[in-house]
Order: sequence, then C-alpha cells, then structure tokens
Amino acid sequence: AMSEQWDVGRALALSGLFRLLQGAGKACAAPFLTLYLRHLGLPAPLVGVVAGAKHLAAALWAPLCSRCPKGRRKRRLLVAGSLLGSAGASLLLTLIPPAGGDVGYKYCNASRQPGDRGAATTVAGPGTSSYGVPSAGAITNAKAVSKETTKTTADVLMASRKPTLTINWETREPEMLSSYRPPLRGLEKETSSLGPAAVDLADNAEESPYTIESNELSLFKTTLPTVADAYMSGNLSDHRKDAQDFSFKAVQNIFQDREHQIFLMVLGAVVLWELLATSVEWTVDESLYEFLDFVDATDRYGKLWIWNYLGASVGACSIAVFVDQLNCFLSSTITRLAVHFYSYSLLITLSLLVSVFFPIHVPKKTDRVNKTTKALALLWSDSRAILYTITVFFTGVAGSAVHNFLFWQMQDRGSSELYMGLSVAVGLLAEILLYFFKGKLLRTFSSSKIVAVSLSLLAVQLLCYSFLWTAWSVLLIQILSAFSSGALWWVVNMTVDDIATPGMERSLHAVLQGLCYSGGASLGSVAGGFVVKHFGLAVLYRACCVCLVLWLFLFLIVQSKLPQQKKINYSRLLAADSSDMSDSDENERDWLVKAMKDESFN
Repeated sequence: AMSEQWDVGRALALSGLFRLLQGAGKACAAPFLTLYLRHLGLPAPLVGVVAGAKHLAAALWAPLCSRCPKGRRKRRLLVAGSLLGSAGASLLLTLIPPAGGDVGYKYCNASRQPGDRGAATTVAGPGTSSYGVPSAGAITNAKAVSKETTKTTADVLMASRKPTLTINWETREPEMLSSYRPPLRGLEKETSSLGPAAVDLADNAEESPYTIESNELSLFKTTLPTVADAYMSGNLSDHRKDAQDFSFKAVQNIFQDREHQIFLMVLGAVVLWELLATSVEWTVDESLYEFLDFVDATDRYGKLWIWNYLGASVGACSIAVFVDQLNCFLSSTITRLAVHFYSYSLLITLSLLVSVFFPIHVPKKTDRVNKTTKALALLWSDSRAILYTITVFFTGVAGSAVHNFLFWQMQDRGSSELYMGLSVAVGLLAEILLYFFKGKLLRTFSSSKIVAVSLSLLAVQLLCYSFLWTAWSVLLIQILSAFSSGALWWVVNMTVDDIATPGMERSLHAVLQGLCYSGGASLGSVAGGFVVKHFGLAVLYRACCVCLVLWLFLFLIVQSKLPQQKKINYSRLLAADSSDMSDSDENERDWLVKAMKDESFN
C-alpha cells in the first residue's frame, strides 16, 4: 500500500493528463473572451476594464491561496468545488444577452464570405466602423447620385440612432426611407422640420469629420427649443435642486443603461471565474510539488508545463474548427461563440474526474513565513533582479495588447476562427520546439543578449500586427513568440534563481509571473481599451512597439553599468582536493548535513 501511495510515475501521469485537460479547456475559452464581449456589444474601453480586472484578480488572489486548507480531504474538496464553480461561472457568460440584436450578425459577416455556410443574411452598415464610430467611408460616401434625382443619405444620424433621412435636392426637403415607420404621428412633423439642418449636416460632413458632434448638437437644439426655454426660465432654487439630484440620476442612469448592465454582469462573472480557476491551479500545483519534494523527485517537475501547452494547442485548434462550421446564432440571443464556454465546462468536468485520483501530500511542518513578502524583499535587494522585474512588467503591458485585441484586428481583416485558433497553437508550439535548444542557447549567448533579442522580436511582432495585411500572416508572426515569450522567461527565471535562498525559487517565479506580469497586463488592458476607442488598434500596437524599443535602449544602458556577475566554475570545485579540510570542518560547513542532523535529533 505504501509503494502504491507514493508511485511517482502514476502521479506524474495523472498530473500530465490533468494539465492537458486544463490547458485544452483554458485555450477553448480564454483567448476568445474579448471577442465574445465584442459580440455582446461592449465597446473597447469596457472590454479593457474586464480584461484588466481578470488579470488583477489573478495577481492578487494567487498569494492569498497559500492560506488554503492544509488537510488532505479539505484540499480535495477545495479543488472539486473550484473546478465546478469555474465551469459554472463560464456558463454564466452565455446567459447574458447582447446589447443589440444585430451585433452578432455584423461581426459574424465580417469573417465570412457571402457564399459560406452559415453566413447571415444581414450585413453591417458600411457607414459604421467596428467601434460604432462613423468611419471616413461613411462621410465620403454620404452623397449618392442617380440619373433622376440627386439624394444625400445622412449616415451620420445612424451613429446617434436617429432615423435615416434622404434629401431630395429638387424640393430641398427631407424624405424618410420606405423601410422606416415612425412610432408616433407627431414625429413626422418634427422630422420634416429638420430639412435645412440635415442638409447642412451632410454638406459639412464632407468638409471635416470632426464637425459631426457639433452638428448633432445643433440638430438637438432645433428640435427641442421649447424644452431649453422652459429650463432657462426656471428660478435659481430649481437649478440648485436639479444640481443636487444630478449625481443621483447619473448613477441611476448608469445602472439602467443596457450597455452598463451587461458590463457589470460580465465583470462579476469573469472575476468569479478567474478567482476559482486560480485557486485550482495553485492548489493542484502546490500539492504536486510537495508530493514530489517528499519523495525527492522535484527534478521531474520542470517539464510538466509542456503538457499544458500541448493541450492548449489542440484545444484552440479543435474548437476553432468546430465553431467555424456553425451558424452565427445558436438561438435568438446566443451566438456561436458560446460553444467556446460550453467546451471549457466539459473539459473542466473531465479534469474533475482526474483530480479524484490526484496525489495530495500535506507536509507535517508548514512554514509560517509570508513567502510573497520575502520574495519581494529578495527581488528588491538585487539590482539586476529589479531590472528584469521591470522588463517583465513592460512585457505584460505589451502582451495584453496582443491577447486582448489581436482577434479584433483579425476579425476586421475578415479572418475566420480557424486562423485565430491556429495562431494560438503556433505560438505555443514554437515555444515548445525552442525549449529543446534551451541549454545550447543559454551557454552560447549571455542573458542580456537573449533579453535584448526577445524584446526586439516582441516589438517586431507588435509592429507587424499594426500593419496586418491578411489573416494568415498572423501565423508567421506568431512564430516569433518562441523568443519573445519563451526565451525571455528562461533568462528571467535563471536570474532570480541565482539570488534565491533555499526553498524560495518557486515563490520568486510566482511573484514575477503573478504580481509583475499580470499587474502589467492589467494596466495595459485598461489603457489599451481607451487607446483603441480613440485612436484605433493600429495605434495601440505601434505605441506598445515604441515603448518596448525605448525600454530596450534603457535596459542595455543600465545593464552595461551593473557589476558583472561572477560565475562559479563547478567543475573546478568538484575537482578540488577534499583533503585540505578536515571532516569536522566539512560537516560544519555543509548545510545539508547540518539540516539532516537537526532532523534526526528532533
């Protein structure tokens, strides 16, 4: 029974299968989350806030997971409950209806050809860009000339959800499109009075796109003069009363607005999902490492991440191929992207069955020291570690631009989900292949050179994304992820291992990946959403590229000023004559022997 309980091969096989299912499930849903939020009708800033909250929740929750229950049965219950909870939280997202019924059709048609199976019959209006802002094409194409009558279509009114008008230039009066029926008879008289204003709006729109907002304001003033006069004729006490009620009404309007309601529901579901998924990941990982440490087999822990990457590659490709064959909508309110979350829930449920047989070892003596605080102190004590920590933070900021909005860019280029799934798989497989040359690369090149190459290639990736010409070109660009992501983390982990005290290596890695990288990704997500709204996706990628290049130059300058590390020649130490020191001196200096003596004494 004892040999069966401590079967290392069985434990590693179960761990590999668990990581395979977890990686596949995560890759089915996580890369496509922001794309799903776009189909729900959320604008880029709100999507950025959701993504930022997701990264921040993971960064802050991971250190708190060390307070998880220490009992074996309690840990199993925590893992099972968190797995079921994360599956349920992901399904909550599929129950949220979109803000507008035509949003899913618009983006579904953007990635489909007219003859494709499952293409919707309605298409997005050519006068509206991907973010609900009137595009330049809407302004230049605002005047359509025919042989009988010259008409101008005021497409700008569509952006503010006003009925579309056509101007008859012979009668100089507006005409309502035949497909539009005003809900009230009184609206016909009001819209007929918009003739001169609508004509001026169409004329001014061709001169400058920035006059749209002011012209819409003038339209508002011409249609509601009596409301403005009545408001201005009020006494001062009414103004003060309105000013006091304004803040309450503003907050009330936020919660009553359909878009903000969807945002709050999505935010709650995503944060809950991330907290539960982080709990599972930390608890399972910690239990396995403690088990391998107890049986003195921690050297076999280092390559388990490959199973996670393989599962993610297979999961991303498989779900993309499957979803690409579906119709745009599964029902009246559920888009086909909901299948991503159904697949995630299925794979997580399968991993729950594996976790039942998972080995969980709880050490008798637990260290009460806060390892997160100790890891931060170790990083702060070394100048080279500080430099690499800042580098990780900047790569997190830049990486969030790729993870959050790359699929938006691909969708705008007419990409299908197949290329999106392949782009995820290509990046992960490239890291796995380069890993087999890790030892040779680290022996051939210095750490600073590898970091410089990694930052340079990440900047090149971002620049190429800003000039994305076709959807399949992403697959070529993603090959660079082998260096920009994989090789960079080799050097960072190797550097912090040099300053780590015994037992602190994993805590240092967790701080770098959790607090530093996820913290940077959280900040980059929020800022990136606002940049996309006001400047566009291309500007976001180019801005991140410029920031990385500037940091690269600063990194090389600071690196050259730091004192050179003294490398220890271990072969010379092993070849040294042990007769120079007595047995008593050797035992006193060997911390391992001393620790073993203390253990046997206790």
